[in-house]
Amino acid sequence: MRNVKQLLLTSAMLAVLAGCNSDNDDTVITPPKAATIKVVHAVSDAPAVNVDGGSSIAVRQLAFGSSSPQLTVDAGSYNLTVDALLPGSTTARVINAPSVNLQADTNYTVFATGSAAGNSIAPLVVSSPIAAVAAGTARVQVVHAASAAPTVDIHVTAPDAVLSGSTVAATLAFTKFTAPLALNAGNYRVRITPAGALTPVVFDSGTVSFAAGTDVTVAAINNRFAGKSPVSLLAVNANGSSADIRDANSTADVRVVHAVSDAPAVDILLNNTKAIPNLSFPNATGYNNLAPGAYNVKVAAAADNAVVVINADLTLAAGSYGTIIATGSLGQNNITPLVLADNPRRIATAAQLRLVHGSTLAGNVDIYVTKTPDITAATPNFSNVPFKGDTGYVQLTPGEYVVTVTPAGSKNAAIGPLTLNLAGNKIYTAVARDSAGRAAPLSLILLDDFAG
Repeated sequence: MRNVKQLLLTSAMLAVLAGCNSDNDDTVITPPKAATIKVVHAVSDAPAVNVDGGSSIAVRQLAFGSSSPQLTVDAGSYNLTVDALLPGSTTARVINAPSVNLQADTNYTVFATGSAAGNSIAPLVVSSPIAAVAAGTARVQVVHAASAAPTVDIHVTAPDAVLSGSTVAATLAFTKFTAPLALNAGNYRVRITPAGALTPVVFDSGTVSFAAGTDVTVAAINNRFAGKSPVSLLAVNANGSSADIRDANSTADVRVVHAVSDAPAVDILLNNTKAIPNLSFPNATGYNNLAPGAYNVKVAAAADNAVVVINADLTLAAGSYGTIIATGSLGQNNITPLVLADNPRRIATAAQLRLVHGSTLAGNVDIYVTKTPDITAATPNFSNVPFKGDTGYVQLTPGEYVVTVTPAGSKNAAIGPLTLNLAGNKIYTAVARDSAGRAAPLSLILLDDFAG
């Protein structure tokens, strides 16, 4: 009993002390009501962007086809801006959205949509209530954010269902979206057709699974993968993590470059079937649309396919683009394939330049990209690049440039100086090569927009 009395007395004293430290016994602190926001970059011809909306909304270097993490913010009005990241560490404002009102208990996904080249970039605000996903279901909201696609019908069916008028889940024009849809957890198939028609199917997801509790926004964006579909899907989870859903008929697009200066014309055999005949130095093919999968690739003399100079196994991923360059020397018995991953997405605000070292004679090189031919005081943009090395895609402000390639550590030109007029919304790839018969002078094999 004594312990109980002491406990009551102590509690009473604490209450008195708390009252003495309070200016107003009736004060009730109410936490601010919250909203959530994430930003998705859906402008296919724009560079990465920065997004600002005050101290609580700051997203840096958001690339096309990606989402920011989900941010929790106080409900209220925000001034949202989106700045494109240009070459040379400069920026250009592409979206200025003052007084964006974020209401409490609401999820917001803000899409940057439109075209940089068409000067039509604009925000698309998609909202849904903050609410638990019903047991055994997935919550899916569908958005048309593909500027290159017209109004479409979106069919959400069982994987083996036949399309009909009754399978249309929504008809959406560009920048339109559905309310959140409650789907029973399980396997589905998403197909897209022109509005009012069942054919052609311009996108087919194949079988996709929605697990119970999934809360996802699925947006159609301009396709960035190999294949005929004009769109791919970007699935953005509530927390901002995202995943691509490619068209089930995506291809693997591959081109081949003959850069072996002392080798005759060759045939390219895929799984022992002639796919590309009579490719001679220093020529290149266009992209070949191949089914994804595993391939044995042989490069054989066109005059006698029994003479094989490359025999390699490659796995080609769905939706991928690649360049296979036959490099080395027949006389030196060191011909090998150089496989490059390509990205043909053009950016309206930049010229993209990629240089590849394919010369057996040059040794390691320095590469200068300058405004004038004089490199006397210039620092190499790329130093000590080895044989079969490359610069990757470099974004440059459109304009005139001079490219000079020298032996590493030297100012004596091995290639150039070459004056190049580089335009925005273009990609330029050049492969340094020997002259025929493994001789000097060195030259270039020109690809992409260099080739017209």
